[in-house]
Amino acid sequence: MALRYTTSTIRRLLWLAALLPAISFAQKNSAQNWTIGPFTRPVSAPILSPRPASSFTDPLSRQTVHWESTSAFNPAAVVRNGKVYVLYRAEDDSGEMKIGMHTSRLGLASSDDGVHFTREPGPVFYPADDAQKDREWPGGTEDPRLVEGEDGVYVLTYTQWNRKSTGIGIATSKDLVHWTKHGPMFPGKDSGAYHSYKSGGIVTRLSNGRLIATKIHGKYWMYWGEVEVHLATSPDLVHWTPVENADGTPVTVLKQRAKLFDSAFPEVGPPPVLTERGIVVLYNGKNGASDGAPGLDPGAYSVGQALFSAMEPSKLLERTTEPFLKPELPFEKTGQYVTGTTFAEGLVYFKNSWFLYYGCADSLVGVAVSGTK
Repeated sequence: MALRYTTSTIRRLLWLAALLPAISFAQKNSAQNWTIGPFTRPVSAPILSPRPASSFTDPLSRQTVHWESTSAFNPAAVVRNGKVYVLYRAEDDSGEMKIGMHTSRLGLASSDDGVHFTREPGPVFYPADDAQKDREWPGGTEDPRLVEGEDGVYVLTYTQWNRKSTGIGIATSKDLVHWTKHGPMFPGKDSGAYHSYKSGGIVTRLSNGRLIATKIHGKYWMYWGEVEVHLATSPDLVHWTPVENADGTPVTVLKQRAKLFDSAFPEVGPPPVLTERGIVVLYNGKNGASDGAPGLDPGAYSVGQALFSAMEPSKLLERTTEPFLKPELPFEKTGQYVTGTTFAEGLVYFKNSWFLYYGCADSLVGVAVSGTK
């Protein structure tokens, strides 16, 4: 019997077929056939650590500050000109000696092998006397996620922290050094679910060995949020609109689960990847204090994966029940976040391998690798 397809179905099939050459990279040895991995640690040591001697003249205080003296963690990553570039959060020694009370800035490091890095001497992104000062000072610029646009321009999503509330800021650059700030992701929305929000990962696809921001149904998509994960869309990677319910609240696509590694809440990790099976979202799960997963300390952050429909980015298809990366090594469990974290924010495909970059206990940077190097 002949099969008959509607015009709408044919369009969807053609759209998916066009994507397959760029995104066909099934992981044969992964626990589930849609996940990225499995990952192993190539070195049992951090790849980036604080450097107390690093200094620069802060444009707001007009003083020399040791900008990465207490911690270097929570990295974003891209491949550029045959190297891995990591944009990492660094904290100075100002303020109270507690989490969130130092000033954060972003440093830049590059690597020929994805493991051994050379750093720039000063930060490349930081609070300044600009239109974003009130949102970024004195807390700083935190927790970057980074994608390359189809035009070669890099798009940064980061946390603006003024020690009152957080918001996702958007910035762009052609060289990872000189940046243009575009302000908050949701300008004019400063109440309810938008009063304090963070963690934004723009959907990418694998193209010619690099992850590139990609459109679905003519729009770019971002998974964002902690406690609950939401969605936003954009025509140009700079101007974003939240996907909302009829009552004006953001649509929730991922929540916490009792007795599992994300029992306290999920939080968006590195930029998601569009694959032949759907959109793979690597995310950070915080373990609950009373109903958490056995074998994980209360409050510990681990990394899991979720699969969403490529046709309906809000539709959750599958979700791992076990984390594939969790605090195990001493440097992942010792630092200013004493419970320990493997907090993933950077993912690249480099030399036929996946490199996942993560923060360790809010103090150091680690890497995990999957594939044949």
